Amino acid sequence: MTHRQTPGAGTPLPRSEFAVTQRYTYLNHAAVGVLPRCTRDALTTFIDQHAQAGVLGTYRYEANMPNYRERIGRFVGASGREIAVLRNTGDGANVVALGLNWQPGDRVILSDNEFPSNAIPWLALRARGVEIDFVDTKNRRLTPDVLRSMMTDRTRVVTVSWVSFDDGYRHDLAALAAVTHERDALICVDAIQGLGAFPLDVRALDLDVVYAGGAKWLLSMQGVSFVYVREALFDRLCVGSPGWRSQADMWDFLNYDQPLVADASRFEGGTPNFLGALSLDQSIALIEASNPAAIASHVLALTDRLVEGLRAFGANLRTLRDPGVASGIVTFSMPGVDSVALGRSIQSEGVVTTWRPGGVRVAPHGYNTLEDIDHLLHLVPAHARTLTA
Repeated sequence: MTHRQTPGAGTPLPRSEFAVTQRYTYLNHAAVGVLPRCTRDALTTFIDQHAQAGVLGTYRYEANMPNYRERIGRFVGASGREIAVLRNTGDGANVVALGLNWQPGDRVILSDNEFPSNAIPWLALRARGVEIDFVDTKNRRLTPDVLRSMMTDRTRVVTVSWVSFDDGYRHDLAALAAVTHERDALICVDAIQGLGAFPLDVRALDLDVVYAGGAKWLLSMQGVSFVYVREALFDRLCVGSPGWRSQADMWDFLNYDQPLVADASRFEGGTPNFLGALSLDQSIALIEASNPAAIASHVLALTDRLVEGLRAFGANLRTLRDPGVASGIVTFSMPGVDSVALGRSIQSEGVVTTWRPGGVRVAPHGYNTLEDIDHLLHLVPAHARTLTA
Protein backbone atom coordinates (compact mmCIF):
# COMPACT_ATOMS: atom_id res chain seq x y z
CA MET A 1 0.00 0.00 0.00
CA THR A 2 1.34 3.41 -0.95
CA HIS A 3 0.39 6.68 0.60
CA ARG A 4 1.47 10.24 -0.02
CA GLN A 5 2.12 12.25 3.11
CA THR A 6 0.40 15.65 2.98
CA PRO A 7 1.07 18.89 4.81
CA GLY A 8 -1.47 20.00 7.39
CA ALA A 9 -0.90 23.68 8.09
CA GLY A 10 -3.95 25.77 8.74
CA THR A 11 -6.44 23.09 9.72
CA PRO A 12 -8.79 24.09 12.56
CA LEU A 13 -8.48 20.66 14.19
CA PRO A 14 -4.75 20.21 14.83
CA ARG A 15 -3.48 17.58 12.42
CA SER A 16 -0.88 16.46 14.95
CA GLU A 17 -3.73 15.06 17.07
CA PHE A 18 -4.63 12.44 14.45
CA ALA A 19 -2.31 9.47 14.15
CA VAL A 20 -4.37 8.16 11.23
CA THR A 21 -2.69 10.74 8.98
CA GLN A 22 0.60 8.84 9.28
CA ARG A 23 -0.84 5.93 7.28
CA TYR A 24 -3.93 7.07 5.42
CA THR A 25 -5.74 9.88 3.72
CA TYR A 26 -8.78 9.31 5.89
CA LEU A 27 -11.98 10.73 4.38
CA ASN A 28 -14.54 8.47 6.05
CA HIS A 29 -15.92 10.25 9.12
CA ALA A 30 -19.51 9.54 8.07
CA ALA A 31 -18.70 5.86 8.75
CA VAL A 32 -16.35 5.86 11.74
CA GLY A 33 -14.34 8.81 12.98
CA VAL A 34 -10.90 8.53 14.52
CA LEU A 35 -9.79 9.18 18.07
CA PRO A 36 -7.58 12.22 18.64
CA ARG A 37 -4.38 11.54 20.57
CA CYS A 38 -5.67 13.49 23.58
CA THR A 39 -8.73 11.26 23.77
CA ARG A 40 -6.69 8.09 23.25
CA ASP A 41 -4.35 9.13 26.06
CA ALA A 42 -7.23 9.82 28.47
CA LEU A 43 -8.81 6.45 27.67
CA THR A 44 -5.50 4.65 28.18
CA THR A 45 -5.19 6.25 31.61
CA PHE A 46 -8.73 5.14 32.47
CA ILE A 47 -7.99 1.56 31.44
CA ASP A 48 -4.76 1.54 33.43
CA GLN A 49 -6.58 2.89 36.47
CA HIS A 50 -9.25 0.21 36.10
CA ALA A 51 -6.63 -2.52 35.78
CA GLN A 52 -4.49 -1.30 38.67
CA ALA A 53 -7.12 -0.25 41.21
CA GLY A 54 -10.59 -1.53 40.26
CA VAL A 55 -13.29 0.62 41.79
CA LEU A 56 -10.66 2.86 43.40
CA GLY A 57 -9.46 3.66 39.89
CA THR A 58 -12.82 4.04 38.18
CA TYR A 59 -14.79 5.87 40.84
CA ARG A 60 -13.49 9.31 39.92
CA TYR A 61 -14.73 8.83 36.35
CA GLU A 62 -18.13 7.80 37.65
CA ALA A 63 -18.15 10.88 39.88
CA ASN A 64 -17.38 13.01 36.80
CA MET A 65 -20.54 11.99 34.93
CA PRO A 66 -22.34 15.25 35.82
CA ASN A 67 -19.37 17.17 34.40
CA TYR A 68 -19.43 15.10 31.20
CA ARG A 69 -23.14 15.84 30.80
CA GLU A 70 -22.49 19.53 31.40
CA ARG A 71 -19.84 19.65 28.66
CA ILE A 72 -22.12 17.87 26.19
CA GLY A 73 -24.96 20.19 27.16
CA ARG A 74 -22.89 23.35 26.64
CA PHE A 75 -21.70 21.99 23.30
CA VAL A 76 -25.27 21.82 21.99
CA GLY A 77 -26.66 24.86 23.82
CA ALA A 78 -28.42 22.95 26.60
CA SER A 79 -27.96 22.33 30.29
CA GLY A 80 -26.30 19.21 31.63
CA ARG A 81 -29.53 18.19 33.35
CA GLU A 82 -31.10 17.83 29.89
CA ILE A 83 -28.47 15.30 28.76
CA ALA A 84 -28.38 11.53 29.16
CA VAL A 85 -25.45 9.37 28.08
CA LEU A 86 -26.67 6.30 26.22
CA ARG A 87 -25.29 3.53 24.00
CA ASN A 88 -26.19 4.59 20.49
CA THR A 89 -28.34 6.82 18.32
CA GLY A 90 -31.28 4.41 18.33
CA ASP A 91 -31.37 4.60 22.12
CA GLY A 92 -32.07 8.31 21.80
CA ALA A 93 -34.94 7.78 19.36
CA ASN A 94 -36.37 5.16 21.70
CA VAL A 95 -36.51 7.64 24.58
CA VAL A 96 -39.44 9.23 22.73
CA ALA A 97 -40.72 6.19 20.81
CA LEU A 98 -41.06 4.24 24.06
CA GLY A 99 -41.90 7.27 26.18
CA LEU A 100 -44.91 9.00 24.64
CA ASN A 101 -48.43 7.96 25.48
CA TRP A 102 -49.29 6.86 21.96
CA GLN A 103 -52.87 6.28 20.83
CA PRO A 104 -54.06 4.34 17.76
CA GLY A 105 -54.20 6.74 14.82
CA ASP A 106 -51.34 8.94 16.02
CA ARG A 107 -48.87 9.74 13.23
CA VAL A 108 -45.11 10.12 12.76
CA ILE A 109 -43.51 11.88 9.78
CA LEU A 110 -40.32 10.19 8.60
CA SER A 111 -38.21 10.39 5.44
CA ASP A 112 -37.83 7.13 3.54
CA ASN A 113 -34.02 7.43 3.40
CA GLU A 114 -33.32 7.54 7.13
CA PHE A 115 -30.57 5.33 8.51
CA PRO A 116 -32.25 2.45 10.41
CA SER A 117 -31.23 3.93 13.79
CA ASN A 118 -33.76 6.68 13.18
CA ALA A 119 -36.34 4.52 11.45
CA ILE A 120 -36.74 1.18 13.25
CA PRO A 121 -37.72 2.68 16.66
CA TRP A 122 -40.54 4.64 14.98
CA LEU A 123 -41.65 1.87 12.63
CA ALA A 124 -42.05 -0.44 15.63
CA LEU A 125 -44.87 1.83 16.78
CA ARG A 126 -47.08 0.48 14.00
CA ALA A 127 -47.76 -2.46 16.31
CA ARG A 128 -49.48 0.06 18.61
CA GLY A 129 -51.62 1.54 15.84
CA VAL A 130 -49.35 4.48 15.02
CA GLU A 131 -49.30 5.51 11.35
CA ILE A 132 -46.02 6.40 9.61
CA ASP A 133 -46.15 9.11 6.93
CA PHE A 134 -43.10 8.71 4.69
CA VAL A 135 -41.47 11.52 2.76
CA ASP A 136 -40.72 10.16 -0.74
CA THR A 137 -37.19 11.50 -1.04
CA LYS A 138 -36.80 10.40 -4.64
CA ASN A 139 -39.25 13.16 -5.54
CA ARG A 140 -38.89 15.74 -2.75
CA ARG A 141 -37.00 16.44 0.45
CA LEU A 142 -38.34 17.37 3.87
CA THR A 143 -38.53 21.13 3.44
CA PRO A 144 -40.80 23.37 5.53
CA ASP A 145 -43.38 23.51 2.73
CA VAL A 146 -43.39 19.73 2.30
CA LEU A 147 -43.70 19.26 6.04
CA ARG A 148 -46.59 21.69 6.32
CA SER A 149 -48.44 19.81 3.57
CA MET A 150 -48.01 16.52 5.47
CA MET A 151 -48.90 17.64 9.00
CA THR A 152 -52.26 16.63 10.46
CA ASP A 153 -53.93 17.07 13.82
CA ARG A 154 -52.80 13.51 14.66
CA THR A 155 -49.11 14.13 13.94
CA ARG A 156 -47.28 13.63 17.23
CA VAL A 157 -43.64 13.50 16.07
CA VAL A 158 -41.60 14.74 13.13
CA THR A 159 -38.26 13.00 13.06
CA VAL A 160 -35.38 13.80 10.74
CA SER A 161 -31.65 13.37 10.36
CA TRP A 162 -29.94 16.73 10.45
CA VAL A 163 -27.66 15.44 7.67
CA SER A 164 -28.70 12.45 5.56
CA PHE A 165 -26.18 9.64 5.88
CA ASP A 166 -26.26 8.58 2.23
CA ASP A 167 -26.08 11.79 0.22
CA GLY A 168 -25.28 14.49 2.79
CA TYR A 169 -28.44 16.60 2.48
CA ARG A 170 -28.54 19.05 5.41
CA HIS A 171 -32.02 19.91 6.66
CA ASP A 172 -33.15 23.34 7.85
CA LEU A 173 -33.85 22.39 11.46
CA ALA A 174 -35.08 25.79 12.63
CA ALA A 175 -37.66 26.03 9.86
CA LEU A 176 -38.79 22.42 10.35
CA ALA A 177 -39.13 22.99 14.10
CA ALA A 178 -41.28 26.06 13.51
CA VAL A 179 -43.69 24.13 11.27
CA THR A 180 -43.75 21.17 13.66
CA HIS A 181 -44.67 23.34 16.61
CA GLU A 182 -47.52 24.99 14.69
CA ARG A 183 -49.40 21.72 15.27
CA ASP A 184 -48.01 21.10 18.78
CA ALA A 185 -45.97 18.09 17.62
CA LEU A 186 -42.43 17.23 18.71
CA ILE A 187 -39.37 17.45 16.49
CA CYS A 188 -36.79 14.72 17.15
CA VAL A 189 -33.43 15.03 15.41
CA ASP A 190 -30.77 12.44 14.65
CA ALA A 191 -27.66 14.65 14.64
CA ILE A 192 -24.96 12.01 14.18
CA GLN A 193 -23.94 13.06 10.64
CA GLY A 194 -23.74 16.76 11.43
CA LEU A 195 -22.62 17.30 15.00
CA GLY A 196 -18.86 17.72 15.28
CA ALA A 197 -18.60 19.07 11.76
CA PHE A 198 -21.17 21.85 12.34
CA PRO A 199 -22.23 23.80 15.45
CA LEU A 200 -25.65 23.11 16.94
CA ASP A 201 -27.71 25.18 19.38
CA VAL A 202 -30.82 23.28 20.39
CA ARG A 203 -32.44 26.27 22.09
CA ALA A 204 -31.86 28.67 19.22
CA LEU A 205 -33.30 26.08 16.81
CA ASP A 206 -36.18 25.27 19.19
CA LEU A 207 -35.59 21.50 19.05
CA ASP A 208 -37.33 19.10 21.41
CA VAL A 209 -35.10 16.02 21.36
CA VAL A 210 -31.67 15.51 19.77
CA TYR A 211 -29.60 12.33 19.79
CA ALA A 212 -26.26 11.35 18.32
CA GLY A 213 -23.72 8.57 18.60
CA GLY A 214 -20.16 9.65 19.30
CA ALA A 215 -18.28 7.45 16.86
CA LYS A 216 -18.44 9.59 13.72
CA TRP A 217 -17.88 13.36 13.53
CA LEU A 218 -17.63 13.63 17.34
CA LEU A 219 -14.42 11.57 17.14
CA SER A 220 -15.33 9.41 20.14
CA MET A 221 -15.70 5.75 21.00
CA GLN A 222 -18.18 3.39 19.43
CA GLY A 223 -20.95 2.27 21.76
CA VAL A 224 -21.64 5.67 23.33
CA SER A 225 -24.16 8.37 22.50
CA PHE A 226 -26.13 11.14 24.14
CA VAL A 227 -29.68 12.42 24.02
CA TYR A 228 -30.84 15.96 24.72
CA VAL A 229 -34.40 16.13 26.04
CA ARG A 230 -36.00 19.52 26.53
CA GLU A 231 -36.64 19.81 30.28
CA ALA A 232 -40.32 20.59 29.78
CA LEU A 233 -40.72 17.08 28.34
CA PHE A 234 -39.33 15.15 31.30
CA ASP A 235 -42.71 14.43 32.82
CA ARG A 236 -44.43 13.84 29.46
CA LEU A 237 -42.12 10.92 28.67
CA CYS A 238 -42.30 7.73 30.65
CA VAL A 239 -38.95 5.98 31.04
CA GLY A 240 -39.23 3.09 28.61
CA SER A 241 -36.08 1.32 29.81
CA PRO A 242 -35.72 2.14 33.51
CA GLY A 243 -32.85 0.88 35.63
CA TRP A 244 -31.29 1.31 39.02
CA ARG A 245 -29.86 4.72 38.13
CA SER A 246 -33.27 6.06 37.11
CA GLN A 247 -34.22 6.51 40.77
CA ALA A 248 -33.92 9.71 42.77
CA ASP A 249 -31.32 8.17 45.10
CA MET A 250 -29.64 5.37 43.21
CA TRP A 251 -27.59 4.42 46.27
CA ASP A 252 -30.70 3.60 48.31
CA PHE A 253 -30.70 0.18 46.71
CA LEU A 254 -33.66 -1.49 48.41
CA ASN A 255 -36.04 1.44 48.20
CA TYR A 256 -37.78 0.28 45.05
CA ASP A 257 -40.62 2.79 45.18
CA GLN A 258 -38.65 5.99 44.77
CA PRO A 259 -39.59 8.70 42.30
CA LEU A 260 -37.46 9.21 39.21
CA VAL A 261 -34.31 11.28 39.37
CA ALA A 262 -35.19 14.86 38.50
CA ASP A 263 -32.96 15.22 35.43
CA ALA A 264 -32.50 13.49 32.07
CA SER A 265 -30.13 10.92 33.56
CA ARG A 266 -33.35 9.01 34.36
CA PHE A 267 -33.19 7.83 30.74
CA GLU A 268 -29.76 6.23 31.21
CA GLY A 269 -31.25 3.34 33.19
CA GLY A 270 -28.34 1.18 34.30
CA THR A 271 -24.63 1.80 34.61
CA PRO A 272 -23.49 4.00 31.72
CA ASN A 273 -20.42 3.56 29.57
CA PHE A 274 -17.93 5.61 31.61
CA LEU A 275 -15.14 5.01 29.11
CA GLY A 276 -17.35 6.18 26.26
CA ALA A 277 -18.54 9.19 28.24
CA LEU A 278 -14.92 10.14 28.87
CA SER A 279 -14.21 9.88 25.13
CA LEU A 280 -17.10 12.24 24.37
CA ASP A 281 -15.86 14.69 26.99
CA GLN A 282 -12.29 14.73 25.70
CA SER A 283 -13.10 14.91 21.99
CA ILE A 284 -15.76 17.57 22.45
CA ALA A 285 -13.24 19.61 24.44
CA LEU A 286 -10.86 19.45 21.47
CA ILE A 287 -13.60 20.40 19.00
CA GLU A 288 -14.66 23.33 21.22
CA ALA A 289 -11.07 24.56 21.53
CA SER A 290 -10.68 24.36 17.75
CA ASN A 291 -13.73 26.59 17.10
CA PRO A 292 -16.74 24.65 15.74
CA ALA A 293 -17.62 27.45 13.31
CA ALA A 294 -14.11 27.33 11.85
CA ILE A 295 -14.37 23.54 11.51
CA ALA A 296 -17.67 23.94 9.62
CA SER A 297 -16.20 26.50 7.23
CA HIS A 298 -13.16 24.29 6.64
CA VAL A 299 -15.24 21.17 5.99
CA LEU A 300 -17.42 23.04 3.49
CA ALA A 301 -14.31 24.38 1.75
CA LEU A 302 -12.95 20.86 1.43
CA THR A 303 -16.18 19.46 0.04
CA ASP A 304 -16.56 22.45 -2.31
CA ARG A 305 -13.08 21.68 -3.67
CA LEU A 306 -14.05 18.03 -4.05
CA VAL A 307 -17.30 18.81 -5.89
CA GLU A 308 -15.55 21.23 -8.23
CA GLY A 309 -12.95 18.61 -9.11
CA LEU A 310 -15.47 15.82 -9.57
CA ARG A 311 -17.57 17.93 -11.91
CA ALA A 312 -14.50 18.80 -13.94
CA PHE A 313 -13.99 15.19 -15.02
CA GLY A 314 -17.65 14.23 -15.42
CA ALA A 315 -18.51 12.42 -12.20
CA ASN A 316 -22.15 11.93 -11.30
CA LEU A 317 -22.98 13.71 -8.04
CA ARG A 318 -25.71 12.34 -5.79
CA THR A 319 -25.23 15.23 -3.36
CA LEU A 320 -26.96 18.61 -3.57
CA ARG A 321 -24.67 21.56 -2.88
CA ASP A 322 -27.15 24.41 -2.66
CA PRO A 323 -26.50 27.01 0.07
CA GLY A 324 -27.72 25.74 3.42
CA VAL A 325 -28.04 22.09 2.42
CA ALA A 326 -24.39 21.26 1.69
CA SER A 327 -22.60 19.28 4.41
CA GLY A 328 -19.43 17.30 5.05
CA ILE A 329 -20.67 14.37 2.94
CA VAL A 330 -20.30 14.07 -0.84
CA THR A 331 -21.43 10.94 -2.70
CA PHE A 332 -20.47 10.40 -6.34
CA SER A 333 -20.09 7.79 -9.04
CA MET A 334 -18.17 7.60 -12.28
CA PRO A 335 -20.05 6.81 -15.50
CA GLY A 336 -19.71 3.16 -16.43
CA VAL A 337 -17.63 2.30 -13.34
CA ASP A 338 -18.68 0.03 -10.50
CA SER A 339 -18.54 2.20 -7.38
CA VAL A 340 -17.58 -0.65 -5.06
CA ALA A 341 -14.67 -1.56 -7.30
CA LEU A 342 -13.64 2.09 -7.57
CA GLY A 343 -13.73 2.67 -3.82
CA ARG A 344 -11.80 -0.52 -3.14
CA SER A 345 -9.19 0.40 -5.75
CA ILE A 346 -8.72 3.88 -4.29
CA GLN A 347 -8.39 2.43 -0.82
CA SER A 348 -5.48 0.29 -2.05
CA GLU A 349 -3.68 3.64 -2.39
CA GLY A 350 -4.38 4.51 1.25
CA VAL A 351 -7.39 6.77 0.67
CA VAL A 352 -10.26 5.63 2.89
CA THR A 353 -13.86 6.33 1.87
CA THR A 354 -17.15 4.41 1.98
CA TRP A 355 -18.12 2.58 -1.20
CA ARG A 356 -21.51 1.11 -1.96
CA PRO A 357 -23.26 0.19 -5.22
CA GLY A 358 -24.88 3.62 -5.29
CA GLY A 359 -21.65 5.57 -5.11
CA VAL A 360 -18.46 6.48 -3.28
CA ARG A 361 -19.08 8.58 -0.16
CA VAL A 362 -16.42 11.05 0.95
CA ALA A 363 -16.50 12.71 4.38
CA PRO A 364 -13.52 14.89 5.43
CA HIS A 365 -13.17 16.51 8.84
CA GLY A 366 -11.47 19.56 10.31
CA TYR A 367 -7.93 18.11 10.25
CA ASN A 368 -8.06 17.10 6.57
CA THR A 369 -6.36 19.34 4.04
CA LEU A 370 -6.96 20.55 0.51
CA GLU A 371 -4.03 18.34 -0.41
CA ASP A 372 -5.97 15.34 0.87
CA ILE A 373 -8.84 16.25 -1.45
CA ASP A 374 -6.53 16.84 -4.39
CA HIS A 375 -4.90 13.46 -3.77
CA LEU A 376 -8.31 11.78 -4.05
CA LEU A 377 -9.16 13.81 -7.16
CA HIS A 378 -5.91 12.65 -8.75
CA LEU A 379 -6.70 9.00 -8.07
CA VAL A 380 -10.38 8.86 -9.10
CA PRO A 381 -10.05 9.32 -12.88
CA ALA A 382 -6.89 7.21 -13.07
CA HIS A 383 -8.49 4.27 -11.26
CA ALA A 384 -11.75 4.71 -13.19
CA ARG A 385 -9.83 4.39 -16.45
CA THR A 386 -8.10 1.26 -15.20
CA LEU A 387 -11.39 -0.33 -14.21
CA THR A 388 -12.97 0.34 -17.62
CA ALA A 389 -9.92 -0.63 -19.68
